[in-house]
Amino acid sequence: MFLVMYDIENDKLRTKFAKFLTQYGIRIQFSVFKIENSNRILDNIKVNIQHRFEPKFKQSDSVLIFQIPDTACIAKFGYSVDDEGDLIIR
Repeated sequence: MFLVMYDIENDKLRTKFAKFLTQYGIRIQFSVFKIENSNRILDNIKVNIQHRFEPKFKQSDSVLIFQIPDTACIAKFGYSVDDEGDLIIR
């Protein structure tokens, strides 16, 4: 699983970026997407970010991608509308 987090100042660019990410995963926070896919898909996402979005970023914009291992312990508090799957805490 991968988490993609972003902080993009421009509303229009941020909306386009979020729509781009919906092709690959689900939104779990306003600026956080969960992507459960292969490394090949992740490479495709990175290339798209570098070529489509990064040239338009301002100095204050950023995108972070974290790989979360299957063995990770994740605690969830509150409710996420888009994340209705079961939560397993080990």
